[in-house]
Amino acid sequence: MGKIDRKYMAHFLDASFGGVTANFWRVGKDLEEFNVDLNPDTENKKNILGETSFQHKGYEESASVDTYYANTDDAIFEHLQEIVDQRLTGDDCKTTYLEVHMWEEPDSNGAYPAVAQDCYVVPTSYGGDTSGYQIPFTVNLDGGRTEGKYDPDTGTFTPNS
Repeated sequence: MGKIDRKYMAHFLDASFGGVTANFWRVGKDLEEFNVDLNPDTENKKNILGETSFQHKGYEESASVDTYYANTDDAIFEHLQEIVDQRLTGDDCKTTYLEVHMWEEPDSNGAYPAVAQDCYVVPTSYGGDTSGYQIPFTVNLDGGRTEGKYDPDTGTFTPNS
């Protein structure tokens, strides 16, 4: 395939926020850029012998949706507005983040390799300019990555067995 177009690295949030049936909403409609910041926790130490040691303690992943134009047709809007209105915190902001590698070959059912993990969706502000009502938010990933498959026809994620 060569160089991968950005649209093939797909990001979804479960707009049901822990509901009985997941409702994956694709992130990106009004975004020109979306990055998952790994925020590695690393440390270099130098001892009295002049030797350097390196420690890597893990990651504190997050991603910013800097431009989200509120849209009543978006599956995520209602809960996002509820978080803003009621100043919800903790598990009330918890949902599932899904990353799908759509450049890879789908399986015989049309499902693509994917990784799911818990996350917290935290609005950073609300309002905006004359272009529309905006609710930018941060997705704070919470580890516990689960590999599986995402079927775009059914909108379902199935963990690997």
